[in-house]
Amino acid sequence: MTRSEQLLVSVPTPALAASITQLEIAASLECITWDLTTPSPAPHIDLVVLPYQQDPSLTASLGRTTTRLVQAQTIGYEDVLAHLPAGHTVANARSVHEASTAELALGLTLASLRRIPEYTTAGQRHVWHQQPGQSLADRTVAIVGHGGVGKAIEHRLSGFEANVLRFARSARGADGGPDRVHPISSLEALLPGVDVVILTVPLTDETRHLVDASFLAAMRQGSLLVNVARGPVIDTEALIAALEAGRIRAALDVTDPEPLPPGHRLWDLDGALITPHVGGASSAMHARMVALIDRQLRALLAGEAPENVVAHP
Repeated sequence: MTRSEQLLVSVPTPALAASITQLEIAASLECITWDLTTPSPAPHIDLVVLPYQQDPSLTASLGRTTTRLVQAQTIGYEDVLAHLPAGHTVANARSVHEASTAELALGLTLASLRRIPEYTTAGQRHVWHQQPGQSLADRTVAIVGHGGVGKAIEHRLSGFEANVLRFARSARGADGGPDRVHPISSLEALLPGVDVVILTVPLTDETRHLVDASFLAAMRQGSLLVNVARGPVIDTEALIAALEAGRIRAALDVTDPEPLPPGHRLWDLDGALITPHVGGASSAMHARMVALIDRQLRALLAGEAPENVVAHP
């Protein structure tokens, strides 16, 4: 294959570039590093891999560049589409983050229920704080969003002897059957019987402020709300009110606003456990992202449709 027939691929970091050059198909590629903070290095780039968790407005840099595929490094893509100029096919990073995000969701759940932050703080003061926590066993967990992350969470919950309720945009499966998925529209009515709510839904017009004052009021006293979806799925002011009243606990990997400003009230509220949007950012991410890029490049070389396409021109 001549140089003119090679695929031109841009990746945002030297680490990704180094891994791409080690692929079996590297001879068919020309790989450049571009993080979108400078003008486009070429009028046409076959595959553009977007930076991870960088200012989404930077995708405007693609306005004068044609592409065959724009590859996001996140599962959520609403910010990408909000700023990306027209004319590009976009794929998200399904298959990359599900396992890591599910691990963190479970970790946040267990840490909050078993009072790990309280014990850690007490330990720093050399205090033996023997206040029992809550078990996940025999509790009812509602997973709100039954996509890849929701299914990965359910799989990891299978050994914890918890009762799992699944919720998605529309109902699926036989009523009362083992694969039953409830419609999100029925969630609020079922909340009084739920101990842990884990949010994994994408951010859409329908899910923005899904968790509002009415939703929080329907939650069982002392129950736990876990958010590994997007911050605006929760009405922050309503959540603050519920936490200040001591009605519920919350474990949040995402917030609104984000990043959470240093003086924000959420930081200091009892019952709030906050991590800085690191659900997918683990040791598993790099290798899985490289594997996805490899599959996308092979599809482009073969003239086949890439996977995970979420938007067409």
